[in-house]
Amino acid sequence: MGHTGSATVLGNKEKLQSKKQKVQNWVRYTEPGDELEPTASSPMKRSSRNLSDELDSDEDDNPLPDGVLTRNLGLDIVVVVTKTDYMSTLEKEHDYRDEHFDFMQQWIRRFCLQHGAALFYTSAKEDKNCDLLYKYLTHRIYGLPFRTPALIVEKDAVLIPAGWDSLKKICILYENMQTCKPDDYYRDVIVQPASRKAEITAEDEQTFLQRQLTALQAGAAPRAESPLRTAHRSAQLDGAKTALGGSPGNEGVLANFFNSLLYKKSGSPARPDASPLAARSDAAAELDRLTRAKRPQLDLNSSERAAHLCRGYMGYGTAASVLNQ
Repeated sequence: MGHTGSATVLGNKEKLQSKKQKVQNWVRYTEPGDELEPTASSPMKRSSRNLSDELDSDEDDNPLPDGVLTRNLGLDIVVVVTKTDYMSTLEKEHDYRDEHFDFMQQWIRRFCLQHGAALFYTSAKEDKNCDLLYKYLTHRIYGLPFRTPALIVEKDAVLIPAGWDSLKKICILYENMQTCKPDDYYRDVIVQPASRKAEITAEDEQTFLQRQLTALQAGAAPRAESPLRTAHRSAQLDGAKTALGGSPGNEGVLANFFNSLLYKKSGSPARPDASPLAARSDAAAELDRLTRAKRPQLDLNSSERAAHLCRGYMGYGTAASVLNQ
């Protein structure tokens, strides 16, 4: 609370001092000349290279040009227009012309003029003005030198330091405007390009959670099987049935094999004189009993278990063929 109170007390004085400093910085600005020339020592040719100069001079009484600092906030403002490399895309795909870009530039420059702001067009993709923007920020914050003049030739690399621009310089852009006027409403001239990406509207989080809660309280049905998972499971079941001897030619082999296992398990000797029909009948009865007995359901979701089961029954078929020989 103490910090807030002190800021409130000093607010008006700081605001007046900041506004005065903004006016002096604007009036004192002189565009840098050749970088090889030494800095002029004349007090009448001060530039914006050094902001640590004393602020008291006769220039305080100089009036500002028309339209400059009409909204003096007492703050150093830098307006940065990013991704200027997209201008070529606007020209090719959305029929933007030079007068559209000039209209946008004059609109932004008039805004910067009213607030005493600097203007930078940057492109990180093509590395335009990014390093100059960093140098200008250190110049305004720490008073370090900044020797780059205004750049307005390239439409995608505009650089205008605070104090350089004026309404007369902005009027040069009006010459290229044929289908629009400088005072036209911005959205009437510059239409935002339609987005090609389909917009996906997400469901409200609380609505989603409420629906889940209602389903849980009502005893929601189990999750439906995925079509891919169902098809995969059906293929596994078909493979298992084939390995179990689904073809008619393997019935006799499996019957003899299970019949021999039954006699060995009971300890009684095998009957060599037993007819194949009797052996098949006994094996069929035993298989029917085993089928009716309660057995744990096979988990055929695992491909490894299904493959192991198939290999086991294929081995049984091979053993049965050896016994029949």
